[in-house]
Amino acid sequence: MNLASCLREIGRGGAHSLASDAAAQLYAAILDGGVPELELGAILMALRMRGETSEELFGFLSAAEARIHALTPPASGFAENVRVVVLSSYNGARKSANLTPLLALLLRRFGVPVLVHGLLEGFGRVTSAQVFRELGILPAGTQAEAQQQLDQGLAFVPLPALSPALAGQLLLRVRLGVRNCAHSLVKMLNPVRGKATLVVAATHPATLEKIREVLTNKGETALLMRATEGEPFANLLRRPRMELLCEGEARILFEAEHDSLKTLPWLPENASAPATAAWIGKVLDDHLPLPLPLANQLVCLLYASGLTRDLNEARALVSLEQRVRVSA
Repeated sequence: MNLASCLREIGRGGAHSLASDAAAQLYAAILDGGVPELELGAILMALRMRGETSEELFGFLSAAEARIHALTPPASGFAENVRVVVLSSYNGARKSANLTPLLALLLRRFGVPVLVHGLLEGFGRVTSAQVFRELGILPAGTQAEAQQQLDQGLAFVPLPALSPALAGQLLLRVRLGVRNCAHSLVKMLNPVRGKATLVVAATHPATLEKIREVLTNKGETALLMRATEGEPFANLLRRPRMELLCEGEARILFEAEHDSLKTLPWLPENASAPATAAWIGKVLDDHLPLPLPLANQLVCLLYASGLTRDLNEARALVSLEQRVRVSA
């Protein structure tokens, strides 16, 4: 591969884009350590300045997934056709509580296996790993531990256990001062070799549009929505639009809410890991009601995972189990 040629094509900006095959070759070389630091920094900064195209992201993602330590769905203990739900948790919470662990635990309670992957260190934010630890759930240190946890229904896997090279690229943010393409790729990463449903959340509409195109072209099943501080759970104060990608088609399961709340839900007293874990425990023990936006997302995922035949069955299950009336 001619790195100078790739860099020249990327650096020209405008409508110039690498074809997906060329992008896959380039990213494979990056992950395999075949790109010197000078060229790597130039490539990442050039992509940052002009933005990656969906075709480039498709190629990058293909190369990344070909190099991860993949897991397999549980062989027993779950309904035959149920998909593993994959939650990517890389932002952490700063202002509001990080409820990605609650979503994962609720899915497991309903009989859906869940894989959460992310970072241990939040760089000032509260990570899912920190909340899980408060709940007595420790991260998997190896691929074997991750598989064992997933076979039991819930695994939290730090990114280095899936892809040390991709984790290293994320950490380049500290040196370069800005995000790079790896931050988009981990949101779309599917570490499961088999049927899976991804939950992919992003803050910016343009990013969601690219993600939609990439995942549609890959044929993934995914729930797309606006992120809550970058995390893949529904905002408790205002439900985002929830869109299901399946077999190359997109379907809106819930529209976004725009009206102001008449009453605020009972929220954690602060965003710390202990306070968040304590609040999650109260919801799981039925001492506090599950906020409606999160119940709506749970409905979407029970259906998208294949646990239920349709949304109405999923609504009935959540309404009965969580004692919450799920809106249509």
